[in-house]
Formats: sequence, C-alpha cells, structure tokens
Amino acid sequence: MEGDKRREAIIAMLATNRQPISGTDLAKLYQVSRQVIVQDIALLRASNRNIISTNKGYLLLQEEEQKNKIRRTMKMLHKNEDMEEELYTIVDLGGRILDVVVEHDIYGQIMVDLIINNRADVDSFLEKTKKFQTKPLNELTGGIHFHTIEADSKEILDKIEVNLMKKGFLKN
Repeated sequence: MEGDKRREAIIAMLATNRQPISGTDLAKLYQVSRQVIVQDIALLRASNRNIISTNKGYLLLQEEEQKNKIRRTMKMLHKNEDMEEELYTIVDLGGRILDVVVEHDIYGQIMVDLIINNRADVDSFLEKTKKFQTKPLNELTGGIHFHTIEADSKEILDKIEVNLMKKGFLKN
C-alpha cells in the first residue's frame, strides 16, 4: 500500500476506534516497519490531524468529543507511593487525566499525553511503570507536576479539586 493510501487508512481506523492503537499493531496491519508508522503519524499531524501518542498507542481526538468538556490544570505534589490514589481519586469522581507536565530547571517543560479515563487505565499505566521499571516524571521535580483534567462539568472538576486537596495532593 502506498504512503498516501496508508495514511488515509490510518486516519479512518483511528477515527472509528475510541481506544488507542499501538504503532506496532498498525505496522503489522499495513506490513511496514514501526518507524514508517511513526513517520506517517508525523505527516498526519503536520496536516492538522489531532493525533496524540499515549502509553497505549495513537488516538485521534474528535472535536465533537471535546466540545462540551471542561478542562482544568492542577498543580500536584505527592510521593510516588501516592500516585495510584491520586489517579483513582480523579477518575472515580468523573475526571479524565489528559497529560502530565513537569517544569524542569534545565530541559524546560516536559509534557506526556496520558489519556487515563478509568481505573482500568490507571492499573494499566501503573503496571507498565513497574514492568519497565520507569520512574515517574515528577521525580525530576521533587514530586511537583501538573495534570490537565477534563470532565463534563465545572462541578465535577471542583469536586475533584476538593478531594485532592483533602488528601494533600494539590500544591498551591
């Protein structure tokens, strides 16, 4: 399959899937290397496609999904052992964790898309950190990090904020 047709097929597949699709799966499907898929995604992004990379694969953000959502960035501070409780608190109250951001003294802002919607996503994320023995980004900044949290209403975000504050996870 030539590049243009493959990229059209990738967009069509991402548009019909609500779950991320890994680069490895796309490479197998189109019988190309994973690097070719990475290049295809870069070209699609350059043509204003809203494709994000998550720890589970690529996801196309649909404009209609975002229209009625409210977002808030929250500054967090906690120990690594509290990460599960922090993430569960957010998703259990109806929040969606879009990303994690740290402000590093040397490298500047480092942002990673997370797209964590529920406890299963939290569990999957935490399993991967253990499996690959990775350290959370907040270790670079003494535990301080930011999450962009999305919800259906301001009230849900307010409730999330209050609960995170009660647990001592919010930093002013």
